[in-house]
Amino acid sequence: MLRYVSQLIAKTWVMASVGVIKLLHDPTELITRAIQPILWLGIFGEAMSRVRAIPTQGFTYLQFITPGILTQSVTFVAIFYGLEVIMERDMGLLQRILVTPTPRLALVWGKMLSASVRGVSQAIVIFLLSLVLHIHLRITTYSMLGVLILIVLGSGFFTGFSMIIASIVKTRERFMGIGQTITLPLFFASNAIYPIAIMPSWLRVVANINPLSYMVDGIRALLVTGNVTRLSYDIVVLTIVTFAISLLSAYMYPKVVI
Repeated sequence: MLRYVSQLIAKTWVMASVGVIKLLHDPTELITRAIQPILWLGIFGEAMSRVRAIPTQGFTYLQFITPGILTQSVTFVAIFYGLEVIMERDMGLLQRILVTPTPRLALVWGKMLSASVRGVSQAIVIFLLSLVLHIHLRITTYSMLGVLILIVLGSGFFTGFSMIIASIVKTRERFMGIGQTITLPLFFASNAIYPIAIMPSWLRVVANINPLSYMVDGIRALLVTGNVTRLSYDIVVLTIVTFAISLLSAYMYPKVVI
């Protein structure tokens, strides 16, 4: 058992390192991904902050929306990780990986950690943008550590989710269509850009079972409100759903090549 665990950790680290190396060799994705949060905060956030129709618990709308945009950016990066799996299959790389003795769970966890690195890069972009727009955030060692944990968990969940989709749809075109269909409803059916309290009752139910809401809630508590009474609850929920979906992803992973 101990040998399996040590092998699992080592192989996970190797798979994550491969993803990070690929990112360093071609960082253009980080630049293109930075455009989206700039548009949301610089245009949508600035415009909505002048309307003042959304209750934001005494904070400015830009403060309120920043954790939501950070979460959205991390989610959008992770949800399309399944596309990379399909591309690896089409190039024959996935078949070679699957015949190795590497545990399937290590392959999935490696992808999840690799996605979290991309998620952290998105967070850096948003923190820099908040300085430019004079958005006051609680930047402390404690808050940064908490945000890092939430990014890793959130990236992991949506990466695992995307890999399950890739196992089912098989083609890039179908994956792109389904990925775009899923991401926006997840975003709007959360507390990212408006509080759950102002939602209709049916949408509140959806928001309360949406993992994205728990990620936003935790990051908003750390960076904006300072009320961390629910933080441990948010982290526990994300940990449970991320671990569960990683097991399902590990089971579905070989089915990508079928």
